[in-house]
Amino acid sequence: MRALFFGTPAIAVPSLEALASIADVVGVVCQPDRPAGRGLELKAPPVKVKARELGIPVVQPEKIRTPEFAAWVRDADVDVALVIAYGRILPKAVLEAPRRGCMNLHASILPRYRGAAPITWAIVGGEAETGVSLMQMDEGMDTGPVHAVHRTPIGPDTTADELAVELGALAARVVRDDLRRAVDGALPLTPQDHAAATHAPLLKKEDGRIRWDGSARQIHDHVRGMTSWPGAFTTVEGKALKVLAARVESEAAHSEAPPGTVVMAARGVVIVACGAGAIQIVRAQAEGRKPLAAADLVAGRTLQAGMVLGT
Repeated sequence: MRALFFGTPAIAVPSLEALASIADVVGVVCQPDRPAGRGLELKAPPVKVKARELGIPVVQPEKIRTPEFAAWVRDADVDVALVIAYGRILPKAVLEAPRRGCMNLHASILPRYRGAAPITWAIVGGEAETGVSLMQMDEGMDTGPVHAVHRTPIGPDTTADELAVELGALAARVVRDDLRRAVDGALPLTPQDHAAATHAPLLKKEDGRIRWDGSARQIHDHVRGMTSWPGAFTTVEGKALKVLAARVESEAAHSEAPPGTVVMAARGVVIVACGAGAIQIVRAQAEGRKPLAAADLVAGRTLQAGMVLGT
């Protein structure tokens, strides 16, 4: 089986390794190198690094909606192009170039959480389960029929970063177990129920803002879902405060204090009132300072009882 691979971030690396173990991968397509770090030096994406280790040629087009790129895909003469977290929508000419088209590994149970950030929004949505869907791509945003779905639970304290690692490994298993059968036509295609679709749009910095009028569970899910990008944040006395880790103190209790009020900051514990219940801030980072545990936030008087966060 001849194949192309489209992918960019770390979550796609296990699938590239899996594909290389079952197919002749004749090329890898990923996003261009981007500036990173304090020095803003160009950094190769993880998929490019792995492809080089595997000895697979890499292309990084700035534009893919060109006749030249479509011709390159056709000339590759592959059975299938496998896509996971590439970061761009493929045009029709590219989708139709491989003999069996392009297949996508999407990190959700389709039709739920279509879009760019399914892992984060599934956690923020309080889901107890997610998965990887092997989908035949069409011109829509994750709208094509599905070959197979592999499911996995989401732990009550699992962060988006942790879940991405789990789903990356699960996607690799889908490649080994199901891709060849899908290419051979041995797996049935199930159309998606478009009426049941939900969406997972591209994340913006503002999405990380904590809304303290939510329940303790909602705020806890928000913090772990926004880890590590864009990061959950609030304000304290007019300055930004990143909330890096939290836990539900109480889901049922109702405080007389307004949502966002620090109701306890003592003995190394910080408790904040929510719209329903309260959470503990376990670790946070004040603007211009390093991350600190709750005990250090209290000792340094970054957080004190009576402060109201988010105002």
